[in-house]
Amino acid sequence: MLAKKTSKNQLTLPKEIVGNFPGIDHFDATIEENRIVLTPVKIMPITASLAGVRAKMKKLGLVPDDVAEAVKWARK
Repeated sequence: MLAKKTSKNQLTLPKEIVGNFPGIDHFDATIEENRIVLTPVKIMPITASLAGVRAKMKKLGLVPDDVAEAVKWARK
């Protein structure tokens, strides 16, 4: 299927493609091996996702000191 780029650098995705992603309005666009790759993204309010982040941190056994250390490392 073809998708044409408009004069405003926008792409219109074919209905057959987006029909496979009900409820998804946003896609993360990356380049891999000279190809555009679109990954569906579900945007959630920060208040809804914060509990999810905390639950994942707990599941992974991360503590606040781990986060502080990671931030320190990333800022080097």
